Amino acid sequence: MSVAITGSGGRARMSAASGAAATFDIAVVGAGVVGAAIARELARYRLCILVLEAAADVGAGTSKANTAILHTGFDAKPGTLEAELVRRGHALLARHATDAGIPVERLGALLVAWNEEERTALPGIAARARQNGYAAVRDVDAAELYAREPALAPGALAALEIPDESIVCPFTTPLAFATEAVVNGATLILQAPLVAIARGGNGGAHALRTPRGEFHARWVVNAAGLGADDVDRLFGHTRFTVAPRRGELVVFDKLARPLLRHIVLPVPTARTKGVLVSPTVLGNLVLGPTADDVPDKSATESTAAGLDALMRQGRRLLPALADEEVTAVYVGLRAATEHGDYQIHFHPEQRYVCVAGIRSTGLTASMAIAEHVRDGLRDGGLVLEPRADFQAVRMPNIGEASPRPYCRADLIAADPDYGRIVCHCERVTRREIVDAARAAIPARSLDGLRRRTRATFGRCQGFYCTAAVTRLLADASGRTVAELLGAER
Repeated sequence: MSVAITGSGGRARMSAASGAAATFDIAVVGAGVVGAAIARELARYRLCILVLEAAADVGAGTSKANTAILHTGFDAKPGTLEAELVRRGHALLARHATDAGIPVERLGALLVAWNEEERTALPGIAARARQNGYAAVRDVDAAELYAREPALAPGALAALEIPDESIVCPFTTPLAFATEAVVNGATLILQAPLVAIARGGNGGAHALRTPRGEFHARWVVNAAGLGADDVDRLFGHTRFTVAPRRGELVVFDKLARPLLRHIVLPVPTARTKGVLVSPTVLGNLVLGPTADDVPDKSATESTAAGLDALMRQGRRLLPALADEEVTAVYVGLRAATEHGDYQIHFHPEQRYVCVAGIRSTGLTASMAIAEHVRDGLRDGGLVLEPRADFQAVRMPNIGEASPRPYCRADLIAADPDYGRIVCHCERVTRREIVDAARAAIPARSLDGLRRRTRATFGRCQGFYCTAAVTRLLADASGRTVAELLGAER
């Protein structure tokens, strides 16, 4: 099974014999949303780029398992790098999403106070928002709150409106970034965790050792997420430790979607943003996350205690949820550290950049982080020559706010398979599955297919369509069913 995806414009090429490559200008370690955004930004310049990803797909770790909120940064700690980059990232991603086909919906949020202590905190939160450059917050009294969200539980005292908080697709976003990088020449190597480095060889380049071979790059950007502290230590630094913070979330069926019009946020604490309930771009409601520190960076299993606590909280916030069906649960691990801010460090003497501790705001801040890294690389001596032939991409739409292929007469007229539904819960068509199998970064497993098309994401969770979907993906990709099922592990 191939794990190397090489863009057509790159100057380095994979060696068929060894899996090694010529020396790259820069290697990005990690293809989550932050690493993919950095690779995309650097692909706008005449550079030979390598992306090493430990998992079997782009955006397969923390990036796929979050609350999928495009934050304004209203509640970030003023003066921090996080506050600056979240504010900038919100503007960049909101604008780029329109061009790239990333589903985004500007619903606005209501931050609800349920007791006097929380109501007393609202003016301070509003003041912090203004310090962060976001002045659109507005006080909402109880009467207006219930007029706008009648399904809320009784007893809320007041709220703050944050009108520019939005929901975004956490699956399409990193895939769009990585696709633009690959289309513009970057080489993506999957299932290639960085396990060792040797510095100074091959004309001063770093030798990067992975299970997929050894690669050479003049510069390295560490965007390894949960593994960022391990990579940082390979470069001789011991300034932070990633302590995974597990967040469990519950997804409710699409019939629950009319219960809510906005993102409903809790009053945040010093440790967590708390449990929210929000619509999703796929047409569901999501409740969560929990926030439990765990020692294991692979501890993505759900827990009875966590889910029970979420369901109790959900019923307190929105009592009608007790009558709604749960479609799925999922778990993400946030890359928390002992520091209260992003850990972005530049080491031009090592030709190394560390991008770590990004936590739950990384989806929003990703494009601004990429700009910040680009500027730091330039200041550190990397020559950045803009290219005039950069190719933008537009991703297939999987969101509910825009027409999907099954209801687009123009697509069906061009190819009737866009009208032949295979996954009926999510209305995914035969042609969408074929397209995903043949994309610049193709679906290599059922899990990857879900994130590209929504197939098997619905209320039956693939009970009805998995066999047909798997056969279709196997035929379109040239892989066997056994290979596809094995790629899930």
